[in-house]
Amino acid sequence: MNSPSSRLSRMAALLALASSAICMAPVAQARGSDVDARFDRAFGVGAYAPPAPSATPPIALPPGFELQLARLANASMGRIGVAAVDLSTGKGVSVMGDQPFPMASTSKIAIVATFLEGVDQGRFRLTDRFPLMMPVPSARFSSVVAPVRPGSSLTAHELIELAITRSDNHATDALLAAVGGPQAVTGWMKRAGLHGMRLDRDIATLVRDDGAIDPARVIDPRDSATPQAMATLLAGIYQGQWLSNSSRDVLLGAMSRCVTGRSRLRAQLPADAMVGHKTGTLNNTSSDVGLIRASDGRMIAVAIYVTGQGGKPGRDSRIATIARAIYEGYHAEPVSTLTVATPGMELVPTP
Repeated sequence: MNSPSSRLSRMAALLALASSAICMAPVAQARGSDVDARFDRAFGVGAYAPPAPSATPPIALPPGFELQLARLANASMGRIGVAAVDLSTGKGVSVMGDQPFPMASTSKIAIVATFLEGVDQGRFRLTDRFPLMMPVPSARFSSVVAPVRPGSSLTAHELIELAITRSDNHATDALLAAVGGPQAVTGWMKRAGLHGMRLDRDIATLVRDDGAIDPARVIDPRDSATPQAMATLLAGIYQGQWLSNSSRDVLLGAMSRCVTGRSRLRAQLPADAMVGHKTGTLNNTSSDVGLIRASDGRMIAVAIYVTGQGGKPGRDSRIATIARAIYEGYHAEPVSTLTVATPGMELVPTP
């Protein structure tokens, strides 16, 4: 039987991925409308083209890379799940990558993608206005769904920006209500062939009832994703597999402007690395998932889920250390040996 790591590598190798001219938000935070406009242009379809496949066969990852990653993701202080794939070569690494972890706010990528599918189908427009969903105080577990009330109305584009860049829960629940609730997002995941992901509760309910289960010790399948499934989602969005070019640009552009998690994915990366990502935080769990563009042009999809570690600073530090190890491990491959998947090939979901 193939290992989870090899399955992820095989799936990712089938992606038609381009890495020649894409840019994401620099680790050294740049600011200003000109920067935002540059990110939007960079994520546009015209900003990249698939490089020609190399005749050189792919080489192995640096000796000891996967062993080092396994040591960094040691679960002695809480479960840690990692999945990463170099989108130029299709090489994947995984540690506990097939175990469910709380998505927390990393689920907002899938929620926004579900809404943008509706835009592509003509059911919504980015200029449509929807009310923020404001929580009404209620006791934990006092109802299946936490009560909310409508707040100020914003455009869908504004809600997406708030949900991804600021991780705004009220904006996220506005989008979630528009698409038909958590079951609609889970339905989109299934249609996309994303096995190992599900959404069961809106954000208001998730936050109100948080803390009943310790994710460092217990696997709760609700509102969860495996790191492998999240890495596949990131790769497919980057590829433009499920969304139109314009919708893809909206989501990736917002990820490039994410301002949360400064101590996580990008904290230990070189200043010239580019990052587009989404963080997640709940009781005893922290996560960061996204796309990293290295200085040599290669793109890496990364999903890191950390529980325990003695507290949030410990979790953030572990995410940063693992991200750095992933970056350096892939970066050790000479650029001249890079290969890319054949353009036009489709992602094949695992059974």
